[in-house]
Amino acid sequence: MALINLKCGTNLFQSNIEQLVIAGWTGRNREAVEHHIKELEAIGVARPKTVPCFYRVAEYLLSTKSEFQFCGPDSSGEVEYVIFSLPTGLFVGLGSDHTDRKVEAYGVTVSKQMCPKPISSEVWSLDSVKDHWDQLVTRSWVTRNGHRELYQEGALARMLTPQDLISQYTGSSLLPVGTAMFCGTHSVLGQIGGGELFEMELFDPVTNLSIRHAYRTQILDIVD
Repeated sequence: MALINLKCGTNLFQSNIEQLVIAGWTGRNREAVEHHIKELEAIGVARPKTVPCFYRVAEYLLSTKSEFQFCGPDSSGEVEYVIFSLPTGLFVGLGSDHTDRKVEAYGVTVSKQMCPKPISSEVWSLDSVKDHWDQLVTRSWVTRNGHRELYQEGALARMLTPQDLISQYTGSSLLPVGTAMFCGTHSVLGQIGGGELFEMELFDPVTNLSIRHAYRTQILDIVD
C-alpha cells in the first residue's frame, strides 16, 4: 500500500493507493493509436495484443518526488492524466509513465515495473471538469543537454474518457477505491528519449488553471 499526500484546492489529505494500473493505447482515433504503436515498434517494442490494454504494476512506484535515479540512459517519461479512486470520489491528476525503453523492447510490463511513476500532488475533483473534459490539455517538455523543447501536447478529446477506461478495465462503472490509473499518452513531437529534466502540465482552458509537475533525472552507471 502506498500512502500519497494529495491536495485538492485548499484541502490536504493522505490517500492509500492499493492498486496501480497503467492503461496503454487509449486514443479514441485508431489512426493516432496506430501511429503511436509504430513509434514504439521503431524502437523494438512489440505490438499490443489488445487495444486498449491494462498493465498492473506495484503501487509503491507512485511518488510525488521531484528527483529520481535511473540505471542507464535508456528511460524516458510520458505525460498522462491519472484517475484516483478515493473514498470521497474520483479525482484527476497528472503523472509520467516513466519507462525503460531498452527493456520495453523485450517486456513491456517489466519495463514499466522498473521505473518510478512521478505524479503531481495536486488533483482536481473529476466532477469539477467533466462537463468540459474534452477541452483539457496535457503537455510535456524535456530538457536535454540544457536545451528545453516541447515533447508532447494534445487535448484529452484524443483520449478515451475515464468512464470508458474504467468500464473496459472493470466491466462496470466503478473503479475500486484505492486505485490509481494512468490513462494514456500522446505521440511525441520529436524523438523518443529522456533528458535531465521532464516537465508536464494538465491545463484547463475554461478556468485557465493548471496542474504542473517536474522532475529531474540522475543516470546511474551500469557496471557489468
